[in-house]
Amino acid sequence: MKKHKVIIVEDDEITSLNLNISLQKHGYSVVAVCDNAPQAENKIATHNPDVIIIDISLQESNDGIELAKTIKEKYNIPFIYLTSYSDDDIISQAKLTEPYGYIVKPFDPGSLHATIQMALFKYQQEKERKENINSLKVDKLNLEKLLYSKRSSDEPIVPFGHNYHLDISICETFYKGKKIKLTKKENAFLRLLVAQLGLVVTFEQAMNYVWDENGATENSVRTLVWRLRNKLETDIIKNASGIGYYIEE
Repeated sequence: MKKHKVIIVEDDEITSLNLNISLQKHGYSVVAVCDNAPQAENKIATHNPDVIIIDISLQESNDGIELAKTIKEKYNIPFIYLTSYSDDDIISQAKLTEPYGYIVKPFDPGSLHATIQMALFKYQQEKERKENINSLKVDKLNLEKLLYSKRSSDEPIVPFGHNYHLDISICETFYKGKKIKLTKKENAFLRLLVAQLGLVVTFEQAMNYVWDENGATENSVRTLVWRLRNKLETDIIKNASGIGYYIEE
């Protein structure tokens, strides 16, 4: 059976030692133990681990969150936060990096193992989903055809989520009959999601379709989604970590 490679990023010596012992007892291969973000990034590039455990508060700062952002952008490796914090602001910042799980100090070895297994399973599922996504670029003509095919009747209305609908004749979105005021980019991204209900809209698809100008990045998409979520009445936009976003069909 394959031994999954783990990197620990923890600046408390006792905690990192306990983590190392617990992980090895559960059959993991701990390939590096780091106490700061620069060292961790170097080890990640060297060892290409299967999962990374990161203390949110490295060096009494939010370096763990910054490291997680780098991992997501450069390496696409699942990571799990280790934290003793319950502060809402810190947790809110951490959530934006879309971790694969949280472990609260002092950790329980059984919960640690279960959290890692769930993270690895989720990562594999998302990887397979990504491989199955139609890689063809969605242009405006194809998008309109997709939307037209999703009408529930002869009217230009496409229902989605719960109590939402898109009026494709006027390019407006409604919730329980009330129009939601969206920017041009927010509207374009939502149309892209609705046209592909149940499928992931990748970061690349979003950047190609929503932004006419060059220079858009994955962070541009994340920021757009954050703003769009704040305008929608319910949380219908789901994350496919490291890949993109989708709305369930």
